[in-house]
Amino acid sequence: MKRLFRNSAAALALAACSVALAQQGPIPIIGLMELSGTGATAGTNFDNGVKLAVKEINAAGGILGRKVDYQSWDTQTAPQTAKALAQKAVDQGAYVVMGPVFSGSIIVSMVETKRAEIPNFTGGEAANITQQGNPYIFRTSFTQSTAMPKLARYIKDMIKAKSVAVVWVNNDFGKGGRDAMTKALEADGIKVAADVSTDPGQVDFSGAVLKVKQSNADAAFIYTNEEESARALREFKKQGYDKPLIGETTLTGQKVIELAGDAANGAIAHVGLTVDAPQPAVKSRTTARIVFLITRTERLLRAPGHGTPRNPRGTVVRRAPRWPSW
Repeated sequence: MKRLFRNSAAALALAACSVALAQQGPIPIIGLMELSGTGATAGTNFDNGVKLAVKEINAAGGILGRKVDYQSWDTQTAPQTAKALAQKAVDQGAYVVMGPVFSGSIIVSMVETKRAEIPNFTGGEAANITQQGNPYIFRTSFTQSTAMPKLARYIKDMIKAKSVAVVWVNNDFGKGGRDAMTKALEADGIKVAADVSTDPGQVDFSGAVLKVKQSNADAAFIYTNEEESARALREFKKQGYDKPLIGETTLTGQKVIELAGDAANGAIAHVGLTVDAPQPAVKSRTTARIVFLITRTERLLRAPGHGTPRNPRGTVVRRAPRWPSW
């Protein structure tokens, strides 16, 4: 999950490259965000990242002197609501759509933005989002097929585990991660000792944790949404589980740590950049990336246009930035 300020800023800056130079007035960007429901933590983080990026860009003079006008709409973590709001964004003439974050929602809603040829950026991590040949969809985070092999190698080389119990949430995000992780584990010769499915919004993890313990696996891999991850960590602690707990971004985000308390101690996760962590070093790196992206955006906007009758916004939006090394 899936949700980073740095990535939202990157997506917003690149998206602005699609605006036709001859037009006047604010640049309308619509955010389809999970502001309520099971995806509220991820959606709110993504939305806050976009708002911060808009603030930075507008403070620097906007895009060629034009301010960015950003609105965020609540999908309620419901795919059909996301789809309806995507159509509304198209009807209102959005230049760019940000979100949704949840994989199940973006897979449905991006059909509308694709039909209208509007660039759409997502924090969703399910591998199949960008495997459908949609030229208007762009990621702001690692895909599961990129992250899971890294985790599998860590489990093999650093944890030295021979077997792993996999706990996952039964939605598009969780199923994609489960499939990618089991494939990566098997490729590294690690046995999947237990395959434990859980429900979105699940409250009681006692049964899931018991299955993990009974599998006698050397470690547990947890791939659930933020709130569920916190509940799972508390249950692992309650049942006295003393083996490594490993996950992805959704296992060690700031919200998870706040909800899980000391039950989060010792959890290990692959995280690209946790912008919601209250650490100055992380925030300063993020700000530096924003400044870089704003500068690059203005440079790209001043390049000759590449618009066509079917794509008046120009194909320059498909260019990905070369990230500076920090």
